[in-house]
Amino acid sequence: VMTSDGKIVRTKFDKFRQINRFLEFVEDILPQLPEDREVSILDFGCGKSYLTFVLYYYLTVIRKLNANVIGLDLKSEVIEKCNIVAEKYGYKNLEFQIGNIDGFKPQKQIDMVVSLHACDTATDYALFNAISWNVPIILSVPCCQHEINSQMKNSWPIMTKYGLIKERFCTLLTDSIRANLLESMGYSVQIMEFIDMEHTAKNVLIRAIKKDSKKPFNHIQELCQQFDICPTLLKLLDSNK
Repeated sequence: VMTSDGKIVRTKFDKFRQINRFLEFVEDILPQLPEDREVSILDFGCGKSYLTFVLYYYLTVIRKLNANVIGLDLKSEVIEKCNIVAEKYGYKNLEFQIGNIDGFKPQKQIDMVVSLHACDTATDYALFNAISWNVPIILSVPCCQHEINSQMKNSWPIMTKYGLIKERFCTLLTDSIRANLLESMGYSVQIMEFIDMEHTAKNVLIRAIKKDSKKPFNHIQELCQQFDICPTLLKLLDSNK
C-alpha cells in the first residue's frame, strides 16, 4: 500500500480514502458503544476484509476498546485467508465465518452491524437482521440497487424512459425507502456521502442509531403502491409484524 518513502501507492489511494472516511463515521458513533463490557460487531459480506481488519485495529489498538468483530461472507477461500491473517497478527477477537446474511443467527447481542457494498437485496437482509436483533448501530453502504429498477414499469415515463435517469432515480428511491423504514423501526437515520463521486459511484452511507419505539410505515407502503414496487426490506418487515 505504501512506497519505500512512506507514500500511498497511487493505485491504492481510493481505498485509502475510503478507509479513512469510514473511520471518521465510526469515531462519531463511539460514544454510543458500551464501555463496561465487550463490544460485538458484525460485518456482513466482509469480502477480503480490508476495512474489517482496519476497524478491529482502530477499536482495539488505537481506542483501547474491548471489541469482538465477526466477518461473514459466502466465499470459503476468502474466509480461510482472512482467518490466517488474523491469527498471524494475534487478533484473538477477530474471526471470520462462512455464512449467508439471510438466516445468520448470532450467539450474542450485537452492538453494531456493518454492511459495506453488500450487493442489491443483500443490503436489505443485513438491515432486516439488524432491526430484528434490535442492534443499536447500523452502518451500511449499499451497492448495485437493481431490484426496484427491474420492478418499475413505464407508468412514470418522465423518470423511466431514459435508462440512465431511471437507474439513478431507482437507486435514490431504494435508499430513501430503506432510510424511512429504519426511521419507522425507531432509528435516527442519516444518509451521508461516503467518499467523493470522483473516487467511487457507490458513495452513500446509511447511518442508523436506535432511538425510539417502532411506528407504522403505511406511508411507505402507499408510496410503493404508487410506483408499483415492492422492495425486499418492506416485504421482510411487513411479514415480520
